[in-house]
Amino acid sequence: METTTKAVADDVRPPVVSAVGLLKIFRDFWNRPKAKAVNDIDFEVREGEVLGLLGPNGSGKSTTVKMLLGLLYPTGGRLTVFGKSPRDVSIKKRIGYLPEETYLYKYLTAFETLDFFASLFNLSKADRTKRCEQLLDMVGLAHARNRPVGEFSKGMARRIGLAQAMINDPALLILDEPTSGLDPLGCREVKDLIQMLKKRGKTVIVTSHLLSDVEDVCDRVIILYGGKIRAQGALNDLLSIEKKERITTPALPPDVMKKVLAVLRENLKDDEFRVDHPRMSLEEFFLDVVNKARVEHVETFGARSSGHIAEYLSAGSEEKNADGALLDRLAGRVPEPAAPEPEKVDAAKEKEKAEEKKILQSLSKDREAEESARKALEELQAARAKLSDANDKLKDLLGSRGKKDGE
Repeated sequence: METTTKAVADDVRPPVVSAVGLLKIFRDFWNRPKAKAVNDIDFEVREGEVLGLLGPNGSGKSTTVKMLLGLLYPTGGRLTVFGKSPRDVSIKKRIGYLPEETYLYKYLTAFETLDFFASLFNLSKADRTKRCEQLLDMVGLAHARNRPVGEFSKGMARRIGLAQAMINDPALLILDEPTSGLDPLGCREVKDLIQMLKKRGKTVIVTSHLLSDVEDVCDRVIILYGGKIRAQGALNDLLSIEKKERITTPALPPDVMKKVLAVLRENLKDDEFRVDHPRMSLEEFFLDVVNKARVEHVETFGARSSGHIAEYLSAGSEEKNADGALLDRLAGRVPEPAAPEPEKVDAAKEKEKAEEKKILQSLSKDREAEESARKALEELQAARAKLSDANDKLKDLLGSRGKKDGE
């Protein structure tokens, strides 16, 4: 009954991505077919779904992703994202993309990097600052906001790349190897983040060679090989072994275990069976050790995630919710926002004055440096003038001596 209900619910959700007969052929200089990277595939990705796109190298994953982003044009078939062509500019601002390799401007700080990407979406200065601060906190790099990203390790650069992919609050997020270069703690945080994004109605497509990561977060997978879909479906349906059963119980007393084994031997006869203790994965054990260290407040200088998602990454935008919030306040369902406390206002003013003072001091130092440079230039020009006069006098002297020698 639950499976039927879930299937109906999935059918009701609108498709975010739809591909029918999708084909991509790469050609050589003479326009001859060189490689059929994607070969007549059909699939859909529905709203709020986490899809894993899997396959070995050269199976067509990257080509499919590039077509979804509008970077490659399909040779044949039909591909739509939010009901339109992926090349439509209005669609691109609803997509967030984390490439397999993180490309950053190494002289920009972490905050400046996110602010730069936010400015590409014409966000106001206030919104850019708010989102950058929330994302840095979310990916555990708030303490490194003013460090140039060129100094970051691969894992830290990966976290910044993940943050920039979400700066525009995308409805569709495409993550290419999102856990590449991350430590086990970072991998767990990324997987938790994907689950939180799903709860907020985001649609996520994940490509990865780490199958355990995909298994932890994806609702459904598509496995490509040779440009074709070789298998697809919900993980529970694909991975369940119908011909075997597993029973997990608390530790049993020896006499009870003896009776259970006797029943199994009597009913299974010659079939083999195994009894062992369940065990946690290495990832679970690692995270348990780290969490115990955190409880003990052990100091670390690595990335420190806040453990929660950025506030603006909601299913609906603030503009859509503004009218409803106003109606709630008028109806008395939500209290009016409290006025800021005088102490906080004074503290904010003091902070603002301190920043203004710092800026003025900086400007004053710039003026002093400019004045020093101007004086040095004037002195240099005066020295050049004196040298030129001396050269002229020397020429006149040599000329007059030449005339006397000739006489």
